[in-house]
Amino acid sequence: MSAARQPSPPSPVAKGDAPAKKPRTPRARKAASAAPASAAAPAHRVRPAPPLHADERARLLEGRHHDPHAVLGARVLRGGVAVRTLRPHATSVTVIAKGLRTGLHHEGDGLFSGLLPLTEVPDYRLLVAYDGHESEVHDPYRFLPALGDLDLHLITEGRHEELWTALGARPMEHQGVAGTRFTVWAPNAQGVRVTGDFSYWDPAAHPMRSLGSSGVWELFLPGIGEGALYKFDITRPDGSHTVRADPMARRTEVPPATASVVTSSTYAWQDAEWMAGRGKLPPHQAPFSVYEVHLASWRPGLGYRELAEQLPAYVKGLGFTHVELMPVAEHPFGGSWGYQVTGFYAPTSRMGSPDDFRFLVDSLHRAGIGVIVDWVPAHFPRDEWALAEFDGRPLYEHPDPRRSAHPDWGTLEFDYGRTEVRNFLVANAVYWAQEFHVDGIRVDAVASMLYLDYSRNEGEWAPNEQGGRENWDAVRFLQEMNATVYRRCPGVVTIAEESTAWDGVTRPTDSGGLGFGLKWNMGWMHDTLRYVGKEPVHRKYHHHDMTFGMVYAYSENYVLPISHDEVVHGKGALVSKMPGDWWQQRACHRAYLGFMWAHPGKQLLFMGQEFAQGAEWSEAHGPDWWLVDPAYSAAGDHRGVQELVADLNRTYLDAPSLWERDSVPDGFAWVASDASDDNVFAFLRYAADGSPLLAVSNFSPVVRHDYRIGVPDGPRAWREVLNTDDERYGGSGIRHARPLPALPEPSHGRAASLRLTLPPLATVWLRP
Repeated sequence: MSAARQPSPPSPVAKGDAPAKKPRTPRARKAASAAPASAAAPAHRVRPAPPLHADERARLLEGRHHDPHAVLGARVLRGGVAVRTLRPHATSVTVIAKGLRTGLHHEGDGLFSGLLPLTEVPDYRLLVAYDGHESEVHDPYRFLPALGDLDLHLITEGRHEELWTALGARPMEHQGVAGTRFTVWAPNAQGVRVTGDFSYWDPAAHPMRSLGSSGVWELFLPGIGEGALYKFDITRPDGSHTVRADPMARRTEVPPATASVVTSSTYAWQDAEWMAGRGKLPPHQAPFSVYEVHLASWRPGLGYRELAEQLPAYVKGLGFTHVELMPVAEHPFGGSWGYQVTGFYAPTSRMGSPDDFRFLVDSLHRAGIGVIVDWVPAHFPRDEWALAEFDGRPLYEHPDPRRSAHPDWGTLEFDYGRTEVRNFLVANAVYWAQEFHVDGIRVDAVASMLYLDYSRNEGEWAPNEQGGRENWDAVRFLQEMNATVYRRCPGVVTIAEESTAWDGVTRPTDSGGLGFGLKWNMGWMHDTLRYVGKEPVHRKYHHHDMTFGMVYAYSENYVLPISHDEVVHGKGALVSKMPGDWWQQRACHRAYLGFMWAHPGKQLLFMGQEFAQGAEWSEAHGPDWWLVDPAYSAAGDHRGVQELVADLNRTYLDAPSLWERDSVPDGFAWVASDASDDNVFAFLRYAADGSPLLAVSNFSPVVRHDYRIGVPDGPRAWREVLNTDDERYGGSGIRHARPLPALPEPSHGRAASLRLTLPPLATVWLRP
């Protein structure tokens, strides 16, 4: 329950304290019986502590005090030990220590104090009485800072690569007492207070202390632990207040509630074998086919643990090597699909706890499937309880509106030039890799980060120092992120969704590149989909759309993406992009997948496209699973495509020629790139040992008999290893059942050739 909806009872007590009937709790009675009667000082004998200066009192009560520990807690003064505590709504406060039990004077406004007749500060507790309840608690203001100097130094330098261990809410034992350390970065704040269900959302009780020039505020609250809800009450520079969720929260309430949740992991991983073996091959030299999933709608209503029972088996059955999860970080609006993040360190609570998400990743690993997560460091939403003007001024966003306001999505862009912001994001990438064992981080909307004029008109953007359009702050951030992830997280790959011709996206950072492992090939996707969207009779005029990708295929390490973006907002599902009747649409769908899986680059396919769903995807209901239900009369049409995808992946895994040399020219050779009148494409793929695979695609709805294709000299016969026209997939069944002899008849510049029968709207793979 968020602060806005939390009731305020008349007599609050601390979470975890044990309210009891009057006059006191059993713990309090035990403490009282342990103290000798002669040592108990009655309240009227305790002198008042020296009063607070009016200005200091006002700053404390108004949440503007930078060091509440200087006025609250206990300290030795001339004449005794002064104890002061802030307990709003309390009727009395009693100090309890060995040989001591004495009440404090009420100063008004929830302040209680007294000057105890002692020479040193005892190990004391407070017995706080409300209307009908008493609670015995530790005084939060008797504790030293629970954040060390090294942490503060690294935060200030922007080099704290495990930032989540220093900021946020961390259950811990401090000075022998269990509780939670709360820390938050708010350098512009006059004061910060932590509030939560443990104080019935009254912010006054728990002011935090400033830890100097770091901009970090800290408070250790004893007795607060797992499951507590909290936020930060921040006093802005103008004196107004704003209540914010924790930017570093590792768990949140289920939206639309917005409170942060104290949490710690107890999960015991079982994927040691997977973790030890991943990354033995660089991803661009390894098999890498990806099934993209929106978890919340893949099987609507399932949580992480239920998904763990179904998703690994399904993906393994289809033969994909990886899943890519659309953003799982917490986001307030489900319709954003997770791309407008408010909780960068918290897996969305819609489907369970962070440990439940760990269980899902673990289950996928134990099934032999890698996990990629979408990550969104390009922007964040403007929700008033989240990051926007977090402490009253632009903090996470750039102070110049021309650099901060994202014109496409109504969001805010990060200030990549600010040390602490860059640290927040770099550590976040490391966090997902280390804490959740993810194997890949796909960075969303990289192009919008790289260019200052992205989606902006003249006059709406400010050039860089050299007068150009490049955002060099973003470039340096991406380089640092990639370098840090690869150094700290062996076997993890970073992937850029970058839609421009920016040079060196997958070039190493020490060579001036951005340092990504792979890049989405958006140009290939747009070109090839434009081709297959044409009627076959017109395709010869767009033949270059299918071949142009090879002009630049080795400029980067590419992924060929048929992602969620291509099957929403009126674009139509993949099969519905194809012209013709239902048979032709399915046939062209299958032929396109066969061409895609054979083409240089890794493959990515969005859920639902593996069984030729005809409707656009909607996050409200997910894939149309009823299409493959045996009770549906046309289920065979869709199950056939599903079976093809499984065979594509299995054949792909067994053919190193399709993945070993993806990123070098020696791994590919055109055989027929200019057969535009026939709508035919033929090319060879080569493994590291030189073994070839021949892929031939016929994007015409006619059978082409006795079609000559040149092949390398040497192999005496070639066998068909995959044919998208197979009857099992819903095709016409035109196949080469027997091996084809390599004839000593030159063709396409090669000494030998095959005579093929090309099925209509089909792709055929052959190997020696």
